[in-house]
Amino acid sequence: MKEYISFDSHKHYTLAEREDGATGRAVQKRIEHSPGAVREYLQGCEPGTAVAVEATGNWYWIVQEIEEAKMRPLLVHPRKAKLMMGLINKTDQLDVHGLNRLQRNGTLPTVWIPPGELRDLRELTRTRLVLTRQRTQLKNRISATLAKYGLQQSDCSDRYGKKGRRSLEQRVQELPRHTQWATQLLLEQLDFVSDQIQKTEQKLNHLLQETPDMQLVTTAPGIGAILATTMALEIGDISRFAVPERLASYSGTTPRVHASGGKVRYGPSRSDVNRYLKWAFAEAANSVAVNHRRCPQRHVSQLYRRLRKKTNHPKAIGAVARHLAEAVHVMLTRKQPYKERNRPTGLEVEVHARFRHELSVTH
Repeated sequence: MKEYISFDSHKHYTLAEREDGATGRAVQKRIEHSPGAVREYLQGCEPGTAVAVEATGNWYWIVQEIEEAKMRPLLVHPRKAKLMMGLINKTDQLDVHGLNRLQRNGTLPTVWIPPGELRDLRELTRTRLVLTRQRTQLKNRISATLAKYGLQQSDCSDRYGKKGRRSLEQRVQELPRHTQWATQLLLEQLDFVSDQIQKTEQKLNHLLQETPDMQLVTTAPGIGAILATTMALEIGDISRFAVPERLASYSGTTPRVHASGGKVRYGPSRSDVNRYLKWAFAEAANSVAVNHRRCPQRHVSQLYRRLRKKTNHPKAIGAVARHLAEAVHVMLTRKQPYKERNRPTGLEVEVHARFRHELSVTH
């Protein structure tokens, strides 16, 4: 390669380094962020040259400008790159030079770059997740305000449903003057956020009807239209996961393992996973747990009950989430809907054995 190029990007600027492949001479330059700044810096470089960029929060537009400059972006896994550099001191200059060292050695830890259209579609499901969290915060705030004055509702299961809302508004009228005004403001905000969620879900349902992969995912238990859309968009190209276990690991449904001196300990999943997929599979697993008595014949219901008796609810949920993640991989790879199983497969027996071993170790 004639030269190695790497970017260490921040909020307002990017430190770039170009290293000559023959002489090893490196030149660094600070690029102030503005439209076209990256393209301008890459002018004169040989088309097709690789450019390493860490997967930071603002990599979308940087990768786009690298592609527009006819260069080949390499999205770098930040945590793995830092470990492989082995640097004691940390500066922007050392970081950007370390990326070029990894490029030269052929050990740069890269991750998949989703296409621009997929990056755009992901904003629908991710925005809905943000809106639902805001809705939950508003509901909790209103409920806490009513509880302060002993105005809790007990006559309906859903206080924010049609029947519960009428009762809720009557309780609000009993609040002190200023508290009543503030709570009414929260109710108006709640209605606005709920309307935005409904509009987003309508768009997602329309998208679901046009995508066969999303329709396949909905055949799995506990997975509806919203979760199926989230999973399909976050997974992207299923072929980048060679086996189901890799998708389960990427989704954060596998526990962290620490084995040393003949002792094995299992802990929570790593932090560098796709948190949107982790949420989606956890939601699907919780749906299975809620309805396991209603659908006792389902394999996932039996799996949840069996592990719930031996361990606890969170670990049983984790096992169901992992099963669903691996099942989604098989469904998308083979283009087949979900199929119920009458008896555990070898993989599930292995998963159960791991949980039994974990119990013997932790207890």
